[in-house]
Amino acid sequence: MVWFRVDNRLVHGQVIEGWLPYTGARHLVVANDDLAGDALRQQIVELAIPYDVAAHFACVTALPEMLQTCGDSTFVLFADCSDVYKAFQAGVQIPVLNVGNLHYASGKQQLLPHIAVSESELQILRQLRNENVEFDFRCVPTEIFRGSDVRIF
Repeated sequence: MVWFRVDNRLVHGQVIEGWLPYTGARHLVVANDDLAGDALRQQIVELAIPYDVAAHFACVTALPEMLQTCGDSTFVLFADCSDVYKAFQAGVQIPVLNVGNLHYASGKQQLLPHIAVSESELQILRQLRNENVEFDFRCVPTEIFRGSDVRIF
């Protein structure tokens, strides 16, 4: 199974210690244009990734090809909602999107303690929902989520 997560922190402790073991992913794909073009940052990020998980860095529009290479045991990280939507438009099938962390900033609406969205991000989430993408609003796999906790639609 391929897991999809949007988290503006990208690779960090919750992903390494929580989500990778939970999903059993053998591949970690960071779909982010900036990181895909920065070899030094990639080397730094790879230091945090367990040796038995293959790290991949892809431009968002190249994600469909990367997923064909990696197969089903893959965990995909996006930095923001616009990258998720760009991948979706490029043909990536996203049955469920884990919305893990979106930092608060001026002009954003706080949905949950770990999720704040701008109006444009909210519109993207609504569009994805209209395309039958389901949402999983959890920071960590052990968190109990109630769908009624998030009223964005």
